[in-house]
This record gives sequence, C-alpha cells and structure tokens, in this order.
Amino acid sequence: MTMRDGEKPAVHGSLFVVSAPSGGGKRTVLRKVLDRDGKAEYGVSATTRPPRPGEVEGQDYFFLSQDEFQRRIKAGEFVEWADVHGNLYGTLRSELKRVTASGRDVFLELDVQGMRNLRNAGIDAVSIFIMPPSLDALEARLRGRGTNDERDIAVRMRNAEAELDARKEFDYVVINDDVDTAVADVEAIVRARRLESARQP
Repeated sequence: MTMRDGEKPAVHGSLFVVSAPSGGGKRTVLRKVLDRDGKAEYGVSATTRPPRPGEVEGQDYFFLSQDEFQRRIKAGEFVEWADVHGNLYGTLRSELKRVTASGRDVFLELDVQGMRNLRNAGIDAVSIFIMPPSLDALEARLRGRGTNDERDIAVRMRNAEAELDARKEFDYVVINDDVDTAVADVEAIVRARRLESARQP
C-alpha cells in the first residue's frame, strides 16, 4: 500500500484529498467545485463495487473485478488501496501520474482509510473532510439514494461514526449542511493553497 523504493509522483499542482462518510455528499460537492474550476481535475479511483445508475467507466470509477484488482495489487499498480464496506477501492499509480503531469490541481475522493494510506506513502496532500450536519441527516441521505438495503445502511452508519471521529486528522473540515456553502468553503481552501504555493520558488 506504499510507493515502491521511496518513489513519489511529481506533483506540479496541489493534490487535494476529499473524504466523507458514505452519503456525506462529497461527490456532489466535488463535482460542483470542478465544474467551476478550470485549473483542477478529478483523479479517478478504481473499485470492485458495481456501478450505480448513471455512473460511467473511467469517469466516475475504473470498475474492476476482484481478481483484476488483486492482480494489480500484486503488480504494485496502486499508490494506495483499502477495503471499504466489503469492496476494494484504490488509487492507480498510472492515474495519479497522468493528472499530476498536467500541472493542474488534482482531487482524489478517498475514505478515511485511503487518506491515511496516502499519507503513510509519504505523498503531500491537502486533506478535506466533508461532514454531514448530523447522523440523522446522513441516514436520511442514504435512504434517499434507494440503492442501499437495511443491512448495508446499518453497516455504513456504524462506519460513519468512526469516520466522524477521524475528522481531526484532516487539514480542514467542511460541514455540508448547504451544498452551495460547502462548495464555497472548499473553493476557499483551494484558493488558500494556491496563494501559499505562489510563495514557493
């Protein structure tokens, strides 16, 4: 789950990691940020979970079989990977290199475990935790999806409590009570990072 031989990707822009409990709205917030920002790009993760309605291969995720994912783990093709709710998720080394080589800022959508793995790999990133206004609101969002059964919702709610406890490990916490406000908060974080980076030689 680490870079090989101390290898680090050459990040010309900044790398942002966005995490949230399942149903926390990170995908919605992130899409709005990227729609309005011409200097940033989405880093597509790989997963073994099946596509949800409307999701597109190579745009939302790289959808891999369990066997293919395990083969790529053994081949060292992932910068980081994690088991989340019984499915595997990971960041492909090739995808991270592709987006960082452009010189643009890169956004990775990871869970808490993925963020920790990336940090343990020695990769510099600005970490942002998208927090729901309450656990009740989070449960309502999960039920509103219509794609999760009762058992799955129960698992995700148990995991959400642990993920909320981990928010102190992140550089920033954004409360997603109002989507437009949450988007503006993330945009402010991006602007601050770019102003900080402008000081570097």
